Amino acid sequence: MRTLRPVAATALLLLLAVFLLPMLLLGRPAGEEGPEETEPLPTATLPIRKPTAQSGAGGDGATLVRVAMPEGTVSSLTMAEYLWRVVAAEMPASFETEALRAQAVTARTYTLYQMSIGQNPNHPDADMCTDISCCQAHLSPEDAAANWGDQAQIWGEKIARAVSDTDGQAILYEGQPIDAVFFSSAAGRTLDSVEVWGGSVPYLTSVESPEGEEVPNYHTTVTVPVAEFKSVFLVRYPDADLSGAPETWFQNMAPTSSGGVDTVEVGGVTVKGTALRTLFDLRSANFSVTADSETVTFSVTGYGHGVGMSQYGANAMAKAGSSWREILTHYYTGVTIGPWKQE
Repeated sequence: MRTLRPVAATALLLLLAVFLLPMLLLGRPAGEEGPEETEPLPTATLPIRKPTAQSGAGGDGATLVRVAMPEGTVSSLTMAEYLWRVVAAEMPASFETEALRAQAVTARTYTLYQMSIGQNPNHPDADMCTDISCCQAHLSPEDAAANWGDQAQIWGEKIARAVSDTDGQAILYEGQPIDAVFFSSAAGRTLDSVEVWGGSVPYLTSVESPEGEEVPNYHTTVTVPVAEFKSVFLVRYPDADLSGAPETWFQNMAPTSSGGVDTVEVGGVTVKGTALRTLFDLRSANFSVTADSETVTFSVTGYGHGVGMSQYGANAMAKAGSSWREILTHYYTGVTIGPWKQE
């Protein structure tokens, strides 16, 4: 019997090493918050495209993403490395943990979707790029640390946990990754994709969104001199009649499902609210407009195209107790959440 005791002791030490060492290495527990950030980074305006093929997935560490960098090189990153950079760029690290998890799954899903539809002509040698008008925002760990200062370690670990806690999870519709578009903040409701891009997508429908006055720059005003408005607008719409008094230019405004501008007649020409947003650099197409002899004034609410997940809405839902899964199934209609693998 005595001869067995050293063996038993050795076995016990090995078990302790196996179970205690990972706990020591993992560090701070999930859910720990850092102080608030003052301003969010901008979000992407992303187009809708139809998938034509599947791409491999699985755990984040087993999936490589080729990223076209601004200097012209292509970096090969694991999905985990890439998602950390996207979440750091796309959502304030001060947001609720469940909102950050929802953002990680949204970014993963959008990346898988883009990889599934084949070569992008804007970056044929890469799966994704760092241009927010094409793909998703991207922030290197070095730049993030410089931005975050003393909170760099806390916020960096918080984002890393949001990615690892949702490892391999994607938003699926009929078993396939969705075109998981997202934006910053809505004015009470999101928009149906058909209202913005002209194509109906079953999982991109209008739903309620709970954010409000806590959003930085939630209400903004853009004032354009009358002469500038005429010159810019007539280049794009030469058939418009802007010879009358400016206060008569805007007629028959048709609202979107969120109360924004679907279409409006300007000088007798019907124009989409999204077109005016682009022409005059408005934060969203949810606006009212007034004009006098000197200026045209847009009063704008929210920020972004309005389709899919609202980031500030996700944070408001998280503060109210919603999980990341509940956030995603709210903003994307009829979807399921789960691992996605190539068949």
